[in-house]
Amino acid sequence: MKFIPLSLSGAYEVQLEPRLDERGFFARMYCEDEFAANGLNTNWAQINMSHSVEVGTLRGMHFQRSPHREVKLVRCLRGSVLDIVVDLRSESDTFGKHLTIELNGDLRNAIYVPEGFAHGFQTLKSNSELQYFHSSPYTPSSEGGVNPLDPALAIDWPLEPRNLSERDTTLPRLKDVPPL
Repeated sequence: MKFIPLSLSGAYEVQLEPRLDERGFFARMYCEDEFAANGLNTNWAQINMSHSVEVGTLRGMHFQRSPHREVKLVRCLRGSVLDIVVDLRSESDTFGKHLTIELNGDLRNAIYVPEGFAHGFQTLKSNSELQYFHSSPYTPSSEGGVNPLDPALAIDWPLEPRNLSERDTTLPRLKDVPPL
């Protein structure tokens, strides 16, 4: 695997290094030793999956508060999404800043999202599927989020946002979310 640092400290793109032959390929999606050698989380408490039917579907921006803050490893297994993370770390020089990366089922690339970040995505292809590794189990009392359409985030959504959940449309704006 290749670990490529992204523009917000602690976030990485994780690329596969497939071994090809006439049958197809084999690739490691996760290796405890390689993640540890890069100083990344190796404890995964929960693995989830999402499937979004329509192009333009927007999910996010979600996080968990202490004591259940979490690291995420998010991989696109099928389709394509614009993945977004927002830095909500109180001590960070990049608080409130975001980065985007295309996760693509053909590349099977992933994003490593450190604690203290909100995460969301918009589908670029129909029937997109994501796999999420979480370092902490989902805890409803610790869930939080930032409204993905808040102008203060300055996210340039590539498509007209569609299919937002009621929860996501009522999330607070960045100015009303305490730093993590």
